[in-house]
Amino acid sequence: MRLRGVTAVMLVDEHEGMIIDAALQFGQDGDRVAALAASLYRKARLSAAAAGLGEASFMQLEAEQGRICAVGRAEMVLVVVAAAAANVGLVRVEMLKASRDIG
Repeated sequence: MRLRGVTAVMLVDEHEGMIIDAALQFGQDGDRVAALAASLYRKARLSAAAAGLGEASFMQLEAEQGRICAVGRAEMVLVVVAAAAANVGLVRVEMLKASRDIG
């Protein structure tokens, strides 16, 4: 949440899509985003494995008004929601660092 443009950070169960812990800006619907991000990450992870590409390390959904980024470990997904203008490179680096502490 300390990075400019980040509006939500959630730790989500990959299979259930339920929030384990979260820091959200007022007015955000974390439950809906958590379920979506967990489903997308799970599908990306399975697709990468099926294609013989190994483990998926980072997933990003980019839209007009922002991004949803996800990294997973130990059946949990770290999800960040960020504005379109956020520095996604910096967000990615911080997420990969934080994911080492999951599990």
